[in-house]
Amino acid sequence: MTLILYHTEGCHLCEDAHGLVLAALARHGINPDLLEPVEIADDLDLLERYGVSIPVLRESSSGRELGWPFGLEDIAGLLGL
Repeated sequence: MTLILYHTEGCHLCEDAHGLVLAALARHGINPDLLEPVEIADDLDLLERYGVSIPVLRESSSGRELGWPFGLEDIAGLLGL
């Protein structure tokens, strides 16, 4: 399982989401290395798909996504906890 956080540099909501995801992982004793931030500005397809909706958290195994705003309980649900 990998959690992908689609974001872009300078996005304060993305920074908030990153901290929230790390807090959720710590709360459940999950290795924070499972979080993979992905800069959407580096990929035109990602920019087109997520440009107006970041931050977006995706669980790679299921393909399920959470769009902002999301909270600790939402992240736990995405992880099946």
